[in-house]
Amino acid sequence: MIDTNVIYSKEDVGKNLYRRKTYYTLTVEQEVLENDKDEADSKFIECGIDHSQINHEITETKDGVETYMVDADYSDSNETEYVGKVKYDDDTQSFEDAMENGDIHIDRYASEDEPNQLTKIKLTT
Repeated sequence: MIDTNVIYSKEDVGKNLYRRKTYYTLTVEQEVLENDKDEADSKFIECGIDHSQINHEITETKDGVETYMVDADYSDSNETEYVGKVKYDDDTQSFEDAMENGDIHIDRYASEDEPNQLTKIKLTT
């Protein structure tokens, strides 16, 4: 007996059962706001594909073609990449004004290591 999801009856006697395994490349690109790359990497490791969603629902069933198996396996990932820093224009407004005006944005030109704008730095002379 062969394990299959194809439904067959006496009218199918004499037909051949065929199976093909097809490999797809699935790309998942995620983003997260974190304080540094290590914290971001930790979050990315915790997230990814919800394997319970990789099932027969993602395939087409028609013309007698049934899905026997669906799987997703990890193969590789790129390094975590810095994209930008959440900032507001502190030359023309306070943080509170920026919040009220919706003037907070991601600055792609900001340095990854620059201090948080909300951190007060005391200069001594």
